[in-house]
Amino acid sequence: MTLKDHFELMARYNQWMNESIYEAASELDPVVLSADQGAFFNSILGTLNHILVGDIIWLQRFSEHPSHFNALESIKQMPRPESLDLLLYQDFDALRDARYLIDMAVIDLCDQVEVYDLAYPLAYCNMHGNKFEKRFGYLLQHFFNHQTHHRGQVTTLLSQHGVDLATTDLLAIIPEA
Repeated sequence: MTLKDHFELMARYNQWMNESIYEAASELDPVVLSADQGAFFNSILGTLNHILVGDIIWLQRFSEHPSHFNALESIKQMPRPESLDLLLYQDFDALRDARYLIDMAVIDLCDQVEVYDLAYPLAYCNMHGNKFEKRFGYLLQHFFNHQTHHRGQVTTLLSQHGVDLATTDLLAIIPEA
């Protein structure tokens, strides 16, 4: 198994979990989805928006990789979110549609990435304008970890409303040896 295989697995897991979370969240009333529950991004809708905002920001940074991944062309053209708590979509269905398109781009990106791409030092600026240069593979790992972290928060918020996601473990989609 290569790092490329690992990232392809993470992209599939990301899509599967996002579909599961959005399906579970669709059971709730829109008022509940947007209600402030004391979470870092206030609500279920706010947290789901934050995950999407973070994805767009990182994918736009990844689009600067010299391999110019075709999977990121449409995301490169999107307006850059100006804050991490931006509500890109207040309508749940529109957010779900955008999530689907981003997840497809992530899967395509991981299909296009080659092992040698992962070692490339990628320069970027954070939201405060601070400059960094880190290996692309580590940044891609952070990208997936960020989503997992915040999806955990969403599953907690959903469970507070009696919504159970059942299986959420990566183990569920790891293929047999």
